[in-house]
Amino acid sequence: MNILTIDLEDWFHILDHREVASISSWDRMESRIEKNTDRILDLLEEKNMKATWFCLGWVAKKYPSLIKKIAHKHELACHSVDHKLVYLQKREEVKEDIRINMQTLEDLTGKKMVAYRAPGFSFTPETKWLVNVLAELGMLYDCSVFPAKRNHGGYKGFPSSGPCRINYEGNEIKEFPMNTELFAGKHFVFSGGGYFRLLPIELILELMKKSNYVMTYFHPRDFDPDQPLMKSLSLKRKFMSYVGLKKSFSKLNRLLNEHKFIPLGEAAMNINWNETPLINLDNY
Repeated sequence: MNILTIDLEDWFHILDHREVASISSWDRMESRIEKNTDRILDLLEEKNMKATWFCLGWVAKKYPSLIKKIAHKHELACHSVDHKLVYLQKREEVKEDIRINMQTLEDLTGKKMVAYRAPGFSFTPETKWLVNVLAELGMLYDCSVFPAKRNHGGYKGFPSSGPCRINYEGNEIKEFPMNTELFAGKHFVFSGGGYFRLLPIELILELMKKSNYVMTYFHPRDFDPDQPLMKSLSLKRKFMSYVGLKKSFSKLNRLLNEHKFIPLGEAAMNINWNETPLINLDNY
């Protein structure tokens, strides 16, 4: 089961960086999201594949026609309004953020939003209450668990890197975590973001063959070698943000040629959820 998901963000939606920390700064940036998204949509049309797009509410309000274009053939899901990390907010702030994100997308498309991904996979052991928030809002699926350590959170020690059910304080939600591979005693991800851009396509294809579950996460900026360089980023973050951009679109093309991908909703219907692990977060 290979699931294709895309986080609908512009090139300047970089987490935890002072130059673009405020929403007011985004209006001063050159937007490239329509051009980059259209390129991906054209490729998916050519391959006859559909994806789930986790959409920022800010993007939806600014580019409503783009949201409608995506929704015409693809699946939409929530990714917050303004891309704030969950663990830097209070519970009620997160709930209101997701509620507004849902309402914005539902008003534009007439379709119920049932899935969510936290910005930066910022669902951590300290924010288990996110399960309660999602359940209260009527969400069915979450894609926020990154079962390894990462810069913006991650859920190290999470016991599953495949579809499962998670329970916290009596609330339950169906989880699609990132898939991981074990190498030299450490878990790493190969199917999205900078990891996909960094690793050779031959290695990615080999890992794909070995995996019976793959959750991708791409961004339009991952395939835009002409995007502006944010000079104020540290050397490490420049590497993470810009490595492999020149070849990434051709890598995506090859990946879609050699493997079939489906959107989240189709994957959910193909799973017998009663046979998936039930994880009580009180123990993790």
